[in-house]
Amino acid sequence: MDNTLRIGTLVGGNDAVKVIPQIVKHGFESFNLTFWQSSGDTDLGELARKVRELADEHDFVISAISVFGNPLTGEGDNADTLSTWERLIDHAHLFGTNLVSGFTGRIPDRPIDESIPRFKEVFGELTKRAADKGVRIAFENCDMGGTWESGDWNIAHNPAAWELMFNAVPEDNIGLEWEPCHQMVSLINPIPQLRKWVSKVFHVHGKDATIAWDIVKEHGIHGNQPFVWHRTPGFGDSNWTDIITILRQHGYQGTIDIEGWHDPVYRGELEMMGQVHALNYLKRCRGGDFVPNPI
Repeated sequence: MDNTLRIGTLVGGNDAVKVIPQIVKHGFESFNLTFWQSSGDTDLGELARKVRELADEHDFVISAISVFGNPLTGEGDNADTLSTWERLIDHAHLFGTNLVSGFTGRIPDRPIDESIPRFKEVFGELTKRAADKGVRIAFENCDMGGTWESGDWNIAHNPAAWELMFNAVPEDNIGLEWEPCHQMVSLINPIPQLRKWVSKVFHVHGKDATIAWDIVKEHGIHGNQPFVWHRTPGFGDSNWTDIITILRQHGYQGTIDIEGWHDPVYRGELEMMGQVHALNYLKRCRGGDFVPNPI
């Protein structure tokens, strides 16, 4: 398995011990454990112990542990987000991973460039903390409804922002948790982007998109007609064989973890049907199961 780019899925950190045994039998090879805004009073050491027992039993890896909140403000429900980043960095090795991911945060309702000084302050320190523990930091590229001018969650959704971020904190252990979907929502072609940025891609989320170009051309992007949908891989527009080829050509060592719960068709009762289809589709796109050469 070590020679194969593993395919897995996202699971809520607090649900992992209950959910993983139910779904691992479908063939998931990795899990990205996630927390929303805070890990709360979760005993991360105990969670890691239980998850590692499951990993030993079922031969999967924990690819990353993540917190999605706004660590730059520390306000309201984000009061514990920065501390959660610190705790996840400190506990990552117990899960057997060296990757912690999430949103950058941003100064609410201000242009992206105005968030860069605070970003440099917060993540300058976090990257040092992470480097001391052999941990890498990766930023989800979701806009969370924000634009360049305004937003509440994340600045890392546009390549111009990536330039600002990585110039402000020019460390080797800071990079991207990339997926084509969030770029396609902005009508960016993800393939040339991946070729350009692949050296900064530390983790890949398996989420795709379908763009209705006929609606774009008739109604534009500011009308009352939806023109793009988040999709589970295998149902969207991206050629994942090309994506995996680019990743492998550049020595990518991470996983692809399916981010479900977004597809407009394969949802509700069809959620795991869609995710297992995506799992098998992505395994085909990587070339199937690893086969050793004759000696």
